[in-house]
Amino acid sequence: MQVLILNSGSSSLKFQLFSMPKETILCSGIVERIGFNDSIFKFKTDKDAVELESQISNHKSALKLVAQHLFDKNIGVVKSAEDIEIVGHRVVHGGIYFSNTTEITTEVKEKIKTLSSLAPLHNPANLEGIVVAEDIFPNAKQVAVFDTAFLQSIPEKAYKYAIPNEFLTEHNIRLYGFHGTSHKYVSEKAIEFLDKKESKIITIHLGNGCSMTAVKNGKSIDHSMGFSPLDGLIMGTRSGDIDPSIVFYLKDKLKYSLKDINTLLNKQSGMLGLTGYSDLRDIETMAAKGNKDCVLALQMNAYRIKKYIGSYTAALNGLDAIVFTAGIGENSNFMRQLICEDLDFFGIKLDFEKNDTRSKEIREINQKESKSKILVVPTNEELEIAKQAMELIKN
Repeated sequence: MQVLILNSGSSSLKFQLFSMPKETILCSGIVERIGFNDSIFKFKTDKDAVELESQISNHKSALKLVAQHLFDKNIGVVKSAEDIEIVGHRVVHGGIYFSNTTEITTEVKEKIKTLSSLAPLHNPANLEGIVVAEDIFPNAKQVAVFDTAFLQSIPEKAYKYAIPNEFLTEHNIRLYGFHGTSHKYVSEKAIEFLDKKESKIITIHLGNGCSMTAVKNGKSIDHSMGFSPLDGLIMGTRSGDIDPSIVFYLKDKLKYSLKDINTLLNKQSGMLGLTGYSDLRDIETMAAKGNKDCVLALQMNAYRIKKYIGSYTAALNGLDAIVFTAGIGENSNFMRQLICEDLDFFGIKLDFEKNDTRSKEIREINQKESKSKILVVPTNEELEIAKQAMELIKN
């Protein structure tokens, strides 16, 4: 069975085509910096590799480019759309409607659309990917895997907000959490690596979107994002934690509309607002050249993560390991070093030489005497989605 997985991020589209259940990757790739002039398209098979740089204005254009290469007579891996039996989609916000993998129907699409206000950078892109995929692969089963599923085990004391009870009971305002597919995948890999089922770990997903999860004995007990993906860590364009009174000040004193505030906090803040750049690679480059805004932004980013490490260590009542994953977590040795500085109290001691070594495998980058392990675990949300999608259709 051939299963195509589409993972639409706020400014990226990852894709992998699997032969299941063998979990063989037939092709993979990514479209990066969607919406920018210097978008990058990468397509890879066992025999060929393509990399293009051009303007890709939206996710629809990105997915059409992916399909074009899938069917290409010279480098493609399938003859036609009929060869693909399942298309699995990562969908960020499932609200109260979806806590399990779901076959996509008109009703499901409508509910994903209604939840777009809670995940404005993701759900619209997820939905667009679904609509275009239905057109390109009309005979395939379309399946949605929701980011919220792994985080359903978070207890009420952690997911409930300190506002009147009816906002939870009548309006379902609560912490939902996101990146759950990634946190599930890497936490399971980390537990397997540690060979310790009864474990206390913190998974740190760092990409354009960033989040952290406290995982106890394989189940999530707390998470940095909340009602929407806006909360928590400093991200590419999202502010993360912010005093809610600032929203009132922006509206009442500075005369911002609510729509403008939403745009400001979701699309114009975070690292972009602090530096003028949203891509951490650009920020690290400029910081190395002495750009003070970029230096400070990196310090702020790391400091926010340190605070969550401290609070989650308390919530777990101990710490066996911290786990870095996703684009920045896996590839930025500088950010890992900045985050791990001065955490000796928690038994976290980074080995600089190991940290500087690049690898696509799970690896330990802590010193031998470190009481808490520091792991880099490459995430594979696409494989996790493929397994869940195939299981749903098979059953």
